[in-house]
Amino acid sequence: MSSSIPTLTQGLKVAFIGNDYEKIASDFNLISSNLVDSDAAIFIVSANLGISDSDKNLWNQARDLYIPSIILITDFESGDIDFDDMALIAGRILDPLVTPYLVLHSDDGKPIALIELETLKLFDYSSGKREIKPSEPEHQELVIEFAAEFRERVEEFGPTGFQDALHFPAIPYLTKLQMGKIETLEYLAQLPTRS
Repeated sequence: MSSSIPTLTQGLKVAFIGNDYEKIASDFNLISSNLVDSDAAIFIVSANLGISDSDKNLWNQARDLYIPSIILITDFESGDIDFDDMALIAGRILDPLVTPYLVLHSDDGKPIALIELETLKLFDYSSGKREIKPSEPEHQELVIEFAAEFRERVEEFGPTGFQDALHFPAIPYLTKLQMGKIETLEYLAQLPTRS
């Protein structure tokens, strides 16, 4: 089963911040807004480049304004730092993050799927489109501790923790596969406009 792209609230303003923010905003068919006027912020964190001081300052500004924020982690497929490592690093530099998805790799090490920790569904991107499949028992065994930790973090801030700008999802994003796009839009679709 494949998935459709979620529809955002009309007029939702999203600030894209970080490396290649204009290209990634274009991938989402959105134009980046000024942070102060935004309903949500997407911080792009490259596993190769890390987080700049200016992006960290904008993160702090988003926290002061209680703007719901998502961290898209890019460039994790080719470097020494993978998605999980970069999510931990970003969580130390910014604020603790939640990882609702983990990346699964093919036998040759290429990222090809996400496993959703809430439902343990598999989102297979190997064909270039998201195909929803049940995960295998061995996948479930590998992620059981991560899933328990994710549930604890979500319970800590309640079901509206993201909308209330209290918890911050880190989502793996690969442009060439569109991996992470639907997952990010599903979070954004939960938000009303602030104006």
